[in-house]
Amino acid sequence: MKQISVLDRILLLITGLLAAYQISFGLNDLNTLSTWSYTVGFGVLLVAGLLLIILGFEGLENQIVVIVSTLIPLSISLGLVAEHLPQFTTPYLIFAILGFAAIAITRYTAEGKTATIILALTHGIAGSLITFLPIILSIQGKVSGGYFLVGIAGALIGVGGLLLAFLKAGKPILSQKMILTVLPALLLLMTSAFVYGFSFR
Repeated sequence: MKQISVLDRILLLITGLLAAYQISFGLNDLNTLSTWSYTVGFGVLLVAGLLLIILGFEGLENQIVVIVSTLIPLSISLGLVAEHLPQFTTPYLIFAILGFAAIAITRYTAEGKTATIILALTHGIAGSLITFLPIILSIQGKVSGGYFLVGIAGALIGVGGLLLAFLKAGKPILSQKMILTVLPALLLLMTSAFVYGFSFR
């Protein structure tokens, strides 16, 4: 396991500060469910970053960290649905709850392949929604053009989630060292895109 460096910790700290900023100042004038969903998503991102700073990359081996981190894409995607597609809020909320429950259960009860498929599928759906919905809304002119950066952040969260999922399954797309080397910068870039993109709401 790659040892976490000082630079990694600095990048993760900045990521956490950006997530805290978004929670404190970037969630104004939203409906209740969107506010809570974004708060949970960025709150988990903040806590996950702090845990990595404290525990190092070994923290990624903890099943609880894997399970809780799933709340990041699920919560942010739910916030987007509640904000922009309110008619689909209930079915997507059901999907998010069932997806999270399935991940939590299979992490402890299913074989590695099954658990990884469920994790990748849930991450894929949530990540795709975060990626494409803001971009489509920007193209349609329903939000400011800069809002497409939320979609870029969604693509980054999808890439990061899949890299970690396949690494956990023992079938890494890239080497473990490479994934852990780029992870802090990827998280910072993703969070920066979220914060800046949401400012165009």
